[in-house]
Amino acid sequence: MTSLSLKLMTKKKDYGAEPVKKKLVIAGIRHQLLLLLRRRHRLFPLVSAVSGCLLFFLLLSFSFLSPPPLIHLPPLRRNNQVAVEPNSDPATPFLVPENGGRLDHRQLWSSRLSKSYYGCSNATDTFSSRVTRRPQSDRYLLIVTSGGLNQQRTGIIDAVVAAYILNATLVVPKLDQNSYWKDASNFEEIFDVDRFITQLSKDVNIIKELPKEEEPRLLQGLQSMRVPRKCTPSCYMERVLPILNKKHVVQLSKFDYRLSNELDPELQKLRCRVNYHALRYTESINRMGQLLVDRMRSKAKHFVALHLRFEPDMLAFSGCYYGGGQKERLELGAMRRRWKTLHAANPDKVRQHGRCPLTPEEIGLMLRGLGFGREVNLYVASGDVYGGEDTLAPLRALFPNLHTKETLTSKQELAPFANFSSRMAALDFIVSDESDAFVTNNNGNMARILAGRRRYMGHKVTIRPNAKKLYKLFTNRHNMTWDDFSSSVRSYQKGFMGEPDEVKPGDGEFHENPSSCICRTKPTQKHVTPQDDSSEYSDIGNVPPHSH
Repeated sequence: MTSLSLKLMTKKKDYGAEPVKKKLVIAGIRHQLLLLLRRRHRLFPLVSAVSGCLLFFLLLSFSFLSPPPLIHLPPLRRNNQVAVEPNSDPATPFLVPENGGRLDHRQLWSSRLSKSYYGCSNATDTFSSRVTRRPQSDRYLLIVTSGGLNQQRTGIIDAVVAAYILNATLVVPKLDQNSYWKDASNFEEIFDVDRFITQLSKDVNIIKELPKEEEPRLLQGLQSMRVPRKCTPSCYMERVLPILNKKHVVQLSKFDYRLSNELDPELQKLRCRVNYHALRYTESINRMGQLLVDRMRSKAKHFVALHLRFEPDMLAFSGCYYGGGQKERLELGAMRRRWKTLHAANPDKVRQHGRCPLTPEEIGLMLRGLGFGREVNLYVASGDVYGGEDTLAPLRALFPNLHTKETLTSKQELAPFANFSSRMAALDFIVSDESDAFVTNNNGNMARILAGRRRYMGHKVTIRPNAKKLYKLFTNRHNMTWDDFSSSVRSYQKGFMGEPDEVKPGDGEFHENPSSCICRTKPTQKHVTPQDDSSEYSDIGNVPPHSH
């Protein structure tokens, strides 16, 4: 038994002995007074007054010596509700319900108008295919991508379009192995390279590597260059084509977002054919991804996938402050100084403009406000969360059925992927893509790519936080009731739920809003020709409604 326990026991014994001592003392005094009364009848009035005073002061003194009464705090759960935080105003307690409060749960899991739209990226008759053009088979375009997996994905997509613009043979792009992510995987270890080449054979000539007999000569005069961000087709023709014609090979480095967002509709459709049909993960990655999806499905009919970007470097780059005091300021400040081009940030202004990633707790409150109850199964796709389990605790309290790829698999099952950040990101991508509702706390590359893909595949529920308006709501939530809070969440999130036409064509990044590749069904149209794995235009570029 510890010394602390002994002290607590001693205190309890002392507190229990106090009433006994009081009784003995009072009884002794009364006994002495009675004896005095018998002997001195004449002093009766005086003795009565004195005894009354003594009794009053004795009781008063013992009341000060007695222990204070215990204060019982109200339980966190009360009337099927959870008090997430204390509230200074008892008239408006901020109590979060365990259920979502939505009568029609179908609205949570499907889009009302999704059946009226489908993905369409087939080339039209006006599109000049590689077969009908004069191919420059001795002109080679080398591409070196940049960033994490999804940032590199945008580079791969645009590399195909750039090769088409330049009428060059594309060598399978090299993945970034030197960035922050430090993943040594090559293209063939992430993507199905044979499918990539075959699916696009009618558009661009793609080879795995330079011809062996020509490689020494070509590499001897190799010129590496970097085109500007958002480079237009005419920009490529002016900057890249002359070098390509002269040296027969050119390498474009740091290739991410190096092609204009606004292109001819036919080139946009080519982007979609690359992104949604030609780029597919390797069989081993797809198999493990599907295993994770199956295990989520075994737990419930529907599930939510949350892409949670809350890694230390992400927070440092954002310039936001999350209440961690001097420790957080020093740690994230030191990381932020690695980016020399970043200026000093004003955390309050950044948050007011809606540019701060939502915290796990804020995401949980938003989901509950939209109607997702405590019983919902939540898959969290994330890296190392800043603050670890302490940061995740409020989200876990709201959604205890919280899963990750690590909790759904054994170490042995995950071993082939665990040491490769791109392969782990690919697994999260697959589960997020297959989820019934996808939500993100950020507007990063994976969030944008998945938002566009889910639009193309039938406008599946995709929740992007309206962070600018939600910021004010989260700040003032302790001054309102839950009903007022949830009503405001649902109001602010209109237009941010992945519904058709909530984003105007041409607005935002094309990878997020591929409007050129989304068609509307005619009133009499019941179905669209199903997608096929062949390389013909008429078969590879359309996705029938509700096929995913």
